Parts: sequence; C-alpha cells; structure tokens
Amino acid sequence: MTSLAVPEHPWLLPGALAGAVSPEAAARRPRRTTRDWAVDTLAFLVSLLWVLFATADALSPDPAITTPLPHGWMTGVDALIGLVCCGLLWLRRRWPLGLMVATTPLTLFSMASAIPLVILYFTVVVHRRTAVAVAVTGVGLVTNMVFSWLRPDPNMSYWVTASWGVVISLAVLAWGMFVRARRQLIVSLRDRAERAEAEQQLRVAQARHLERTRIAREMHDVLAHRISLLSLHAGALEFRPDAPADEVARAAGVIRGSAHAALQDLREVIGVLRAESDGDAPEPPQPTLADLPALIAESRAAGVRVNVSDSVASPGEVPAALGRAAYRIVQEGLTNARKHAAGAAVTVDVAGGPGTGLTVAIGNRWPVGTPAGGTLPGAGTGLVGISERVTLAGGRLAYGRDDSGDFRLAAWLPWPA
Repeated sequence: MTSLAVPEHPWLLPGALAGAVSPEAAARRPRRTTRDWAVDTLAFLVSLLWVLFATADALSPDPAITTPLPHGWMTGVDALIGLVCCGLLWLRRRWPLGLMVATTPLTLFSMASAIPLVILYFTVVVHRRTAVAVAVTGVGLVTNMVFSWLRPDPNMSYWVTASWGVVISLAVLAWGMFVRARRQLIVSLRDRAERAEAEQQLRVAQARHLERTRIAREMHDVLAHRISLLSLHAGALEFRPDAPADEVARAAGVIRGSAHAALQDLREVIGVLRAESDGDAPEPPQPTLADLPALIAESRAAGVRVNVSDSVASPGEVPAALGRAAYRIVQEGLTNARKHAAGAAVTVDVAGGPGTGLTVAIGNRWPVGTPAGGTLPGAGTGLVGISERVTLAGGRLAYGRDDSGDFRLAAWLPWPA
C-alpha cells in the first residue's frame, strides 16, 4: 500500500503534526522540528527580556507595573525565579502539566515569571484535554485574585487589575483551544485520508482476487471440456488399434486440435494470473448461447450421442451474461457425462424466454459398472463452480438422480422481460 505524500516542508509543521506523517514516527514521542526550535527560542528570548524588564522596573524609584517588594533581596529572588522559569520553557513540551502544577504557587507573588508561566499555561491548553485546561484556568483565576491583592498595580484599582488578569487568562485559553482544535482537525483529516487510501487499496485487491477467481472458474470449465475430449479419443485409439486409417487420422486430428485449444486456454489463464495490472490481462474466452451448437457438434464429433431440444423464444435477445452461464452449464454437463458415463446418450434441453426465465437441463443414463479405461480424474469442483455461477445470477440449480434413476443437472436462470 502506498502511503500519503510527505509534506513538502515538514520542518514548518509542529512536532505533533510532523510526527504523524509516518506510522513509525507517530508511535514515538514527537521530536522538535525546526519550527518548534524557532518558537521555543523566541519564547525563551521574550521571557528573558520580560525578566530583565520586570526586575529593572522593580528596582527603579518609581515602578510602573507593580508595587515593589518590601525587601530588596526579594527582588533578586523574584528575578532568579523568573530565570528558572525561562529555563523550564525548554522542557514544557515534554512535561507541560507537571511543570504547570509545580510553578502554580509562583503566580501568587512573582512578577518576573509572569510571561514564562503564561507560555507554560498556553502549552497545557494546547497539549492536554479540555477538562484539564479548564481546571488549570480555574486555579489560575484564583491565584490571579491573590496576586492582585499582594502586589497591586500603582496606577489601577484592585478590581481593574484582577479583571485584566481574568481577560488575559480567558484569551490564552481560547487561543490555545483553537490551536488544539485545529491540530485535531488536521490529524483527523489525515487519518481519514489514510483510511480511505487503505480501503481503496483493499477494494482493488478484492476486485483483482474476484476477477482472477472468475477467470480460473472459466478456465476450469474450458480445460475440463478439452481434456475430456482428449481422453475420449485417446481411449478410442487405445481400444481399437485395428481401426481404419482414416478414423485414426480423424481421431488424431481431433486430439491435436483439442490439445492446441487446451494449451491456448491454459496460456491465457496463466497470462491473466501473472499479469501485474488489470490493463495487461488478456480477456478469457466469453462464449454465449449462440456458441452452444458448436459445443454440441464438438461432443458429437468425439462420439458422444447428444439429443438437443432447443425451444428458446427470441434467442437473439438472450443477454450475454445469461447466455454465457447457460453455455457453461451445458459444457459442465457434457464433461461430467464423458467422465462418469462414457458411452451413455446425453439429452440437452434449453427452453425459456424473456420474463419466464431460461431453463437448462442435461441428463444421461446412470452408469452401470466401471468403464474399461476407468473414470477420468477430476477436481470435484465443477458442480460447485456451476452452483456459484447460478447463485450469482439469481437462479436455482438441482442435480442428482431423478425418479427414473438417471442423472440430471437442471438450472433455472432469470431472464428479465
């Protein structure tokens, strides 16, 4: 099965999407792509600049963003905490929720770690379930209220500062959920495309298998008919070595012609079964009901007594598939008669018309004893194949000994009006 095409620039995709290009990569933990390295580097640099800015603002005589801490050493600790959080950003793709839980207490008082913690919170929303993201958001809203009370903004009231914290948290939540939904959509579309491709390949393989099975069934019918004729004429030559020269020549000619036809049919089926594609497969012979007289004549030429009753209404309107099925049924019946009832007369009855269906019946006397040359070997699948053919055509098949003790093979095939 061919896999989906690899993106032209996989390095532009997030690791979570680029890792799903192949099943082997999808089974492993996603590795950082060039895009991920660029995003992580940018997040680290922005967070580092924020730590420097927040620390400088806290040390200035007139802070602009928050109330300074009561002791100078606390500002240094806050800066150190911010630097540590900047370093943790390099691990956020591997343990987003664990790092978020560990650093949540810092949101109660640390201003220097605000930007790194927001980026970490965004990572949790993107890579974890919605329930987890909502729970983390709820905890963050509570710590935001405490932070606004412990370190109020010198230029805004408590409720305004707390409201801005809520707005920022909800905005990050909405953005992260949008990114997560978009990635899930892309993954689902890719999975759907892969399944559709796999199903298409399976349908092609099934169609090829069914076609080869059909061709093999056709060739079984043809070759069994040819080889039974060969055996019949060879048996006649074996048991009548004193036959006139013209009869021997005629029998030899029939044997040669049947062998040539059998080899030709065998060559065709081997070519089909070995073909790499359907376009290279030669078409097998497709007889119709119009070829039935030739089939009867061939059996009569082999010495089989065949009585035919043909009362088909509108024979020129017989559908090709229906005529082919009827031909194969008669062919299988004649082959079985030659195999198991050599020398017995065979009756072939074909009747029907549009709307009433087509009835095909082949009968012969039940053999008494064992032929001198023995019965011809067979695979025992001829009647099974005919039964499948009739079932697929929507008809009925019956075979076995009738009330008079003779063998009878009868089939009814639907013929639409």
